[in-house]
Amino acid sequence: MLPRPYRETWQSSPPRATVPPALIPWLTDPSSLTARIRRRCVRFGVQVLYQGAGRAMRDEAVLFGLRAGARVWVREVLLIADGVPVVFARSLLPRRHVRGAWNLFHGFGAHPLGAALFADPAIERAPLACTRLDARDARYHRAHSVLSARTPPTAVARELWGRRSLFLRHGRALMVSEFFLPAIFELPR
Repeated sequence: MLPRPYRETWQSSPPRATVPPALIPWLTDPSSLTARIRRRCVRFGVQVLYQGAGRAMRDEAVLFGLRAGARVWVREVLLIADGVPVVFARSLLPRRHVRGAWNLFHGFGAHPLGAALFADPAIERAPLACTRLDARDARYHRAHSVLSARTPPTAVARELWGRRSLFLRHGRALMVSEFFLPAIFELPR
């Protein structure tokens, strides 16, 4: 059996016909998402869900030029505003980039990665891309399972919109993807 051809689902701009209008500024703002959320809440926090070795999803592997399922360093967190999860974030680093330029990736713990990325002038950000996840995607199920353990099932969306970009430091790439949970709409504008 031949493998299915890869079809890119990440887009350079959100399709306005299908994205909720209130979400477009969240998807397109190139500044720090951490800072944007902090301005809209009293208490901001990061809950680390997982940090360690993992496997790249097919679209993530394509972005890095790796084979599907390649071993990478993964960090998954919830960004929490006033006690409520508003973003599920997944960061990936090819194993060959863990030492050297991105060695700092290991020691973040519950600190927001975004604050460090935007504070370092040696880090360049590639343009944002966005996509919609649904039940066909493992990241949707990961966010869904974490969220449903904390909130009533009715608070879990049928789809999640997200954005991602590469951050480059000394020619080495780190990918950060951020998926917006339903509570993002509750934050003040």
